[in-house]
Amino acid sequence: MKWLLVALGFCFTLIQPQAMAQTPGDALSWLGRMAAAGQRLNYSGTFIYQSGKSFETSRVVHMMDAAGEHERVEVLDGSPREVVRSSSEVRCILPDQRTVIIDRAGGRRAFPARLPSSFGGIAENYRIRKGEVGRIAGMEAQQIILEPKDEYRFGYQLWAEIQSGLLLKSRTLDDRGEIIEQFAFSDVKIGGDIAMEAVRPRLAREGDWKVVHTNGVEIRREESGWGVQAPIAGFSLMSIVRRPLGRDHGDALHLVYSDGLAAISVFIEPASQANGRLAAGQLSTGAINIYKRMVGPHLVTALGEVPLRTVQRLADAMEPVAR
Repeated sequence: MKWLLVALGFCFTLIQPQAMAQTPGDALSWLGRMAAAGQRLNYSGTFIYQSGKSFETSRVVHMMDAAGEHERVEVLDGSPREVVRSSSEVRCILPDQRTVIIDRAGGRRAFPARLPSSFGGIAENYRIRKGEVGRIAGMEAQQIILEPKDEYRFGYQLWAEIQSGLLLKSRTLDDRGEIIEQFAFSDVKIGGDIAMEAVRPRLAREGDWKVVHTNGVEIRREESGWGVQAPIAGFSLMSIVRRPLGRDHGDALHLVYSDGLAAISVFIEPASQANGRLAAGQLSTGAINIYKRMVGPHLVTALGEVPLRTVQRLADAMEPVAR
């Protein structure tokens, strides 16, 4: 089940350029343009993900029509993966595991649509300013810099295409200013028509495959039976979803906390279904840090694009509460 939790964290991340030609002056407005462009524009291109000495190349095709958003992201090297998104559903196709994970739309989105649609309170947690104008993938881009105000979040450098606002490059930085991970387009086409065929699944599915439905039911805070004893300043509970673990395996709670930019997922599952993953521990992959601990008969796993101290503190603060 460990790979499924990581995959959930990974998978779940119409305005045309001429309609967005006027460029805003302040940095916060640029963030809004980037968020809108990533979700509403038609675009296609190849981007490179870098983490340490590891590189991964992916192809993204995104379109908007009367039915809503349609997107396909395919990893072109390394372990094959394909994420197909519509306005109502996300399918993560994992050939190595011969598995398709199906979830409702939402959650973590792929580059370049990585920014949330709302930035309420973000200035309370980050210092936001404009940087220099540079060139990314042959296009002029405005740099936006976000510096964290405490040690519980990473810093970011973002580059938006001047005319459309589309995010062309993003960097995640640690507290020393060193790059943890980077996404950058090597080529991209913005605007124009995109055929529906381009956003349909392409990876072959032959033989027996496992289909995992994770689109659980959203519940209220008081129904969850869990709470945070010592909240982290700036991070608020955004949603709680009860997700099925499979026939006869019970359910897992999926809680999402966010500071308006970074998000942390907390999964709480019965220890009897944890398949040997009982010891507390930690794991890092790129900017994603993972920490787990036992709380009575439950395994608590926290993961997010935040420093290890943040997921550890949140997981350590999760405790059962009386309903």
